[in-house]
Amino acid sequence: MLPKTMKAIVLTAHGGLDKLVYRDDVPVPACAAGDVLIEVTACGLNNTDVWVREGAYGTDDDPNAVSTWRRGRSTLSFPRIQGADIVGRIVAVGGGVDPSRLGERVMVDASIYNRDDESLADIDYIGHGRDGGYAEYAAVPAANAHRVEVGFSDAELATFWCAYHTGEQMLERAAVAAGDNVLITGASGGVGSGIIQLCRARGAVPYAVVGAGKEDAVRRLGAQGVMLRDSKDFIADVKAMMGNQPVDVVADLVGGAMFAHLLNVLRPEGRYTTAGAIAGPVVQLDLRTMYLKHLQLNGSSQGTRASFKRVLDHIESGRIKPVLAATYPLSQFHEAQRRFMSKSFVGNIVVIPDRHYSAERAA
Repeated sequence: MLPKTMKAIVLTAHGGLDKLVYRDDVPVPACAAGDVLIEVTACGLNNTDVWVREGAYGTDDDPNAVSTWRRGRSTLSFPRIQGADIVGRIVAVGGGVDPSRLGERVMVDASIYNRDDESLADIDYIGHGRDGGYAEYAAVPAANAHRVEVGFSDAELATFWCAYHTGEQMLERAAVAAGDNVLITGASGGVGSGIIQLCRARGAVPYAVVGAGKEDAVRRLGAQGVMLRDSKDFIADVKAMMGNQPVDVVADLVGGAMFAHLLNVLRPEGRYTTAGAIAGPVVQLDLRTMYLKHLQLNGSSQGTRASFKRVLDHIESGRIKPVLAATYPLSQFHEAQRRFMSKSFVGNIVVIPDRHYSAERAA
């Protein structure tokens, strides 16, 4: 029999880590028609949840305004349980869902698709528009819970959704093809380390920009070349790393002062794609660089159903692998998110409900 209450991390308002409260009296979610209830065994952290907590997304008119992830029509309300990268087992099904799904081990596609086509003009995500997986249980649409039968641990599976789905959509938006040279900033993070592998899966050649001490780790993931982000002469160092080969695509997760350099190193008719701005969202753009070089600039967030299916196929075929930096029990969420925000690791960090934590670490 399912319990009536559960332990969860509850976001109570925009602000600091104190706005994330660990509670043991949160009602277990109801399993509505079309939903499945998942007993969560692992949930990955992501930058979006941090920025949502901080209210750091700005508005179209004011980049410094306190705002949530969706512009124009917010779906965030408090209290909210965040957490998108959900892995677990189905323990209940709502009306219209085949009861044979009970017991399935699943990985969640956390995108809330508000349209039937592949447009991403009106999307949301689990952990923002509805409660997510920083909890012992989570209710999600049955169509978003995908059965997985691979040898990875639950914590390893929880590193994939946000990072690799985002990365795959970035590459798709930029039409990355076999033989393309792709320069990746923030290449040691969850999305960046995923893009390295996703480039290889497409036959493209990834080159990485990282912080000191992370060079060997990204080389092992498949980076053809590696350079440091605090380069004194960025353009010269890119050319040296790539042997003067052209930069066909920039996959940027950093932004900030590096943005102008990234457009400068792109070849004529090159493509720039971004899904993040951890070094600063407001950048300097010389429009002459863009139009005289015939550059294509692509913004990207989350991914389509088709992108998720490609990622799932890569997981099941072994073409990509998880990069799990650390796990923490859910009760130590503040410590986990502090470590996540430090960016002092390669890959991603995962939280595990306390009752599953010792078993996961022993596996």
